[in-house]
Amino acid sequence: MAQLMVPDPDRKGQYISHGPQAFIAQIRDMKTHLPLEGIVIGDIGVKIGFTSMDNGYMLFDHYRIPHSALLSRYVQLDPDTGVFTKSPNAALGFGTMTSIRMTLIEEAGTFLARAVTIAIRYSAVRQQFRDKDSKDPESQELQVLDYPTVQVRLFPLLAAAFALQYTGKVMRQDYIKSRSEVEKGNLDSLAVMHSNSSGLKSWSTDITNTGIETCRRAMGGHGYGSGSGLVEMQKDYQAKPILEGDNWMITQQTSSFLIKRMTAAVKAQKEPPKDETDAQLKYFLNQKDQGRKFDILNNDSDVMESFKWRAASMTYDAYQARVVNKKRHNDLIIKFHKLSNAHSQSLMVSSFFTTLTSSNDLPRETKDVVFDLYRLFAFTSIQAESYEFLRCGAASAKDLDALPDRIEELLARIRPHAVNLVDAWQFPDYLLDSALGRYDGNVYEDLFNRAHRLNPLNDIVFNPNYKDNEVVKGSGTPKSLSSKL
Repeated sequence: MAQLMVPDPDRKGQYISHGPQAFIAQIRDMKTHLPLEGIVIGDIGVKIGFTSMDNGYMLFDHYRIPHSALLSRYVQLDPDTGVFTKSPNAALGFGTMTSIRMTLIEEAGTFLARAVTIAIRYSAVRQQFRDKDSKDPESQELQVLDYPTVQVRLFPLLAAAFALQYTGKVMRQDYIKSRSEVEKGNLDSLAVMHSNSSGLKSWSTDITNTGIETCRRAMGGHGYGSGSGLVEMQKDYQAKPILEGDNWMITQQTSSFLIKRMTAAVKAQKEPPKDETDAQLKYFLNQKDQGRKFDILNNDSDVMESFKWRAASMTYDAYQARVVNKKRHNDLIIKFHKLSNAHSQSLMVSSFFTTLTSSNDLPRETKDVVFDLYRLFAFTSIQAESYEFLRCGAASAKDLDALPDRIEELLARIRPHAVNLVDAWQFPDYLLDSALGRYDGNVYEDLFNRAHRLNPLNDIVFNPNYKDNEVVKGSGTPKSLSSKL
């Protein structure tokens, strides 16, 4: 991506910028693989995670590329006159970014599922402390997963992993449909895809990045060892929240789109809605004065609608602040970030609910359990942002007061199915690479095997005296039980 600069015909020696455009150009000699003259390439050094990617820098100094290097499916530059023809829709330039953001949303669900699988399996194996209320002096220690303090950390993440996977599936279907429409010349869905993928990329990678650490802490001391499988996973995943846009800055793409759509909805409030977004905003505009009651504790559909109402209300507030009251953009970007997150949560809850209700491939008993995950994901999200739901009327104070007890009920209902739910993902042991998350539950045998037999340091006895010339003390075949110290 580079600025396209063409000579200004009216001012000699001056150039006209047509903004960032995409190019593909040869940068290395085909035989020697060295950079061509006029190109400087270098590595940027060590970074946190994603170490398999060779990130670097590249400089151009009077390096000429042919006209054919411009990727010109949607833009054209006349090689004779220098006349530039813009893309029919600026969002076409976001196609690659949107595609990568789709992948990041899908990956977020997979990474979080892997972390949750390890944590739940280990918490079902690990035992600690007897039940304080048990009358039986011979009672066994409790499985750690039986403690509500562990459940309240892991089960919402289990639910979030399902929500992310359903959302990724819906977004991928929408993306394929959008690309098909673009091929036919219909560009209407591009802006929606760009907006939704921007907000969801930010929200989903934040959930997973935080969730991996939560899973690691929930496993106690062993979670910090390499045998947990989460140490390298977290290190690698930490790059995701800043890929394809920093997670705080990228949300302005979503909020700007929503404010633009609210502005249009206000002007055409009485006209039929053009699409789902327009319908949601116009419904809010037509109902906001009399309000709307939601039975979030007893109606799964109302739960979804409450998230939509809250997102529409926050969009209206942002519209009032920016468009009506003309507040500075920079003074509102924190509110814009919250708006994007609210919209993304609404998309996730909607994707979860609509996929479940339309699915015919799950047995009734299984669907009932997954619906409990849907409720847990929604209720914990509402509880975390209870003021926003109360303020706009998306949830009543009475229902919000009842949420903690309802969440604990859901935790207890999910507990008997937790291990089966993570096993259903069928992650092979080699992919998890975790002694703690083994499918067969042989946690401590594998931990010892990794520490004792597979650790090469155990074959060496180091000399603690740095003044000696020798680095390693002793020679010949090491004893099998030599201390590494």
